[in-house]
Amino acid sequence: MKTTVAAVDFGTSKIVTLVAENSGNQRCDIIGAGVAPYDGFLSEGWNNPEQVNNAIRESVKDAEEQCGSKIHEINVGVPGTFTKVFATRVTVPLKGTDPRVSANDVQNAFRLAAENLTELPGVVIHSSPAWFMVDSGKKTLEPVGMKGRELVACISFVVGDRFFVDDVSNRMADLGIAVTGFYSTPAGEAMLYMSEQERDRTSVLIDIGYLNTEIIGVEGDAIIYHENIEYAGGRITAELAEKLDITMAAAEDIKRHFVYGIETDGETYQVAAADGEKGTSFSRDQVKPVLYGAVDELAGMIREKLDDFGGLGNWSSVFMTGGALSFNRGGREYLGGKLGKAVLETPRRTTKLNSHSFSSALGLMDLIIDTLEQQHQPSTGIGGKVKGFFRSLLGG
Repeated sequence: MKTTVAAVDFGTSKIVTLVAENSGNQRCDIIGAGVAPYDGFLSEGWNNPEQVNNAIRESVKDAEEQCGSKIHEINVGVPGTFTKVFATRVTVPLKGTDPRVSANDVQNAFRLAAENLTELPGVVIHSSPAWFMVDSGKKTLEPVGMKGRELVACISFVVGDRFFVDDVSNRMADLGIAVTGFYSTPAGEAMLYMSEQERDRTSVLIDIGYLNTEIIGVEGDAIIYHENIEYAGGRITAELAEKLDITMAAAEDIKRHFVYGIETDGETYQVAAADGEKGTSFSRDQVKPVLYGAVDELAGMIREKLDDFGGLGNWSSVFMTGGALSFNRGGREYLGGKLGKAVLETPRRTTKLNSHSFSSALGLMDLIIDTLEQQHQPSTGIGGKVKGFFRSLLGG
């Protein structure tokens, strides 16, 4: 039986609507995609509120035309800018003559952890465990059935900003579309592009978008650290445009074609002129200090956040995605050199929309499909994975 799912991802430069089919033969087949540029947002809110509804409408319309059906219900991704991550530890005593962890003990751990959030503003949109531990033993995500005296858990909650949740709900209602759920876009992205082994070692995903850069620290099935830096691809383009006295469009074209770390004699970048006038040519020596300086500044900010996180070891992996630097030859390696740690490319998880600029939208859809699948399966937590049990506790 096929299930059709629609989702909308709000990026800082574009809104992406995806429609996917989920069937026994194929877990997630993208059958419609709509992309609409807009002015995005910063932490204070929309940069151009009057523009948002039209951008949503355009994105949804394009997706509808591709999939051949009308979208009446949609799932919404909450961007990292409008979320806070809270990771909390709780302890549950195990009872009985032969005490072993039960599904009820796991549920009690989530209940106790949720009680720590009672004074926090916002809406819980995601909950997941970083790890469980029985009697100071090894960390695990499958504690049910283990024998011991106490269960210790580290559980993470992603709390969505009430402004974003209410505002998008109202905007969708104005367009005649019902919101069926809100999901954490960073959580979906991290779970899709990091393997279980990499997450177990505590790893980081750096998403460099157009208006902001997200630092997502992950352990187990949970985000345990998340920070936004309001400095990303758009700022780099703006600095190049200002220094060379050219348009943003011309600066973006130069930035996209720039190669980091590989010097070529006589390399130039052409900027076409309007009205038949002679164009302008810039040498690599003119472009290089501007781009290197901007990326160096961003790298310094990222390094400060990674130091603040403090959860990385020599065994941890750092990945990079987003459209700002991933398209440049040598960009990932250059950033890694500035961070003092190898930066890896996120793996391709789909043959459709496999560009880094769509990683957040694809991660969001994967999280939605995974959650819906788990909610329709029995999740007792006995004798196997209990991920669905975790997600069912707080609805995603």
